[in-house]
Amino acid sequence: MSFTSARSRWSDVWLATVARGVSSCGDFLAASALTLALQSAGAGGTAVSGLLIAATLPLVALAPLTGRLADRVDSRTLLVGAGLAQAAICLALAYARHPALVIGLVALLAAGLAVTQPVLSALVPAMVRPADLPRASALNQTAGTLGALAGPALAGLLVGGFGTRLPLLVDAASYLVLVAAGLLIRTRRGGSRFTVPVKPEAGPTPGAEPVTHGAKPAAGTGPAAGGWRLRRDPLLVAMVASLAGVIGAVGAINVVEVFFIRETLGSSTTVYGLVTGSWTLGVVLGAWALAPLARRLTDDGRLLGTGLFLLGGCCLAVLGSAAVPSAWLLVPVWLLGGVANGGDNVLNNVLLARRVPQVVLGRAYAVFGAATQGASMVGFAAGGLLLELAEPRPLVAVCGLAGLLAVGAFAVPVARAARVERAATARRGSAASGPDAELATPSVAR
Repeated sequence: MSFTSARSRWSDVWLATVARGVSSCGDFLAASALTLALQSAGAGGTAVSGLLIAATLPLVALAPLTGRLADRVDSRTLLVGAGLAQAAICLALAYARHPALVIGLVALLAAGLAVTQPVLSALVPAMVRPADLPRASALNQTAGTLGALAGPALAGLLVGGFGTRLPLLVDAASYLVLVAAGLLIRTRRGGSRFTVPVKPEAGPTPGAEPVTHGAKPAAGTGPAAGGWRLRRDPLLVAMVASLAGVIGAVGAINVVEVFFIRETLGSSTTVYGLVTGSWTLGVVLGAWALAPLARRLTDDGRLLGTGLFLLGGCCLAVLGSAAVPSAWLLVPVWLLGGVANGGDNVLNNVLLARRVPQVVLGRAYAVFGAATQGASMVGFAAGGLLLELAEPRPLVAVCGLAGLLAVGAFAVPVARAARVERAATARRGSAASGPDAELATPSVAR
């Protein structure tokens, strides 16, 4: 079980939410500031894609290590240690001038993110009951996307008025908020103190095990949880493969967009920040609008199919944006794309938390993040190469079309995985209701 069996601890959810929002704002502020600095200095798509790859590669390469760290080391230790290290690295980045040093520091900064991301992601399900997870996930998603919304807009304003140093100093300060949250959050996982006892909603049942906040420590000792592998769960394999495939197909837009908005549509750095923020605002709206849907979809196969449909909406928005004559007309198109993106994020988080044992949830989020970030790197590399061959506007259309083709290609495997899951659920239900039901043991290693 990946959830708490006691009352949801909303104070911890809010602390994690604030920490993610502020640190996310700092991350996007720094990334946007450096991207704008490169573009303004006359750098091409290869330079921008190289910077983005440096910020992504550690999330992929370190996933096997950071996922296990998130499950085996005290979450407070990881959040505080990584937050302090990131603040120091970002401070150094503010004064770095040589391009090789900048790229190296960006990679180190991403290494810290590779640690904190699975820690925070795995903590949220341990803070709440199953019925509250969609709301908690939407809160967490909202925080991250509001930070991502504010970051580029703030970068556009600060870079235009003060250069790149001030945005990077602000980013360094944002990591201290993450450190404070790590010290204040009472829910713990990993290490010897895997959970924190809390008062249950009702009195304990005589002879029952003590109620703890999060999964029971004993959950990690069973062979099922200890032997968990994502590849053993066809539904999760289909989710990760389809999401990574679509991201890889459409991901070049992340490199192309700065040239499309700044050069093709002739916009200022401030307009660039505001326009790119419209997608992020849509993610916030989509997370809240579709959180109730995630709660109602108890069929995991249907949850997965709905997520793929929403990915198609994201790609359709990218394709439609290729036709706009003005940057401001991108706002409603990208707002709708962001709504689909936010809804898909919530559905993915709920599906992972439902199907992965709590004791290995950090590893699961690290594997999930590595797959999607690895796919993003493919898009970054493709975007840098394609910009040397074609203009930004047709490349935007190519990105959207490639994403839609990927969605169509994954529709059949996703539907097949959903059918397999329903058949397995029906078999488990029949075994549990039969005359020897007391001998049936549900599988938790998926």
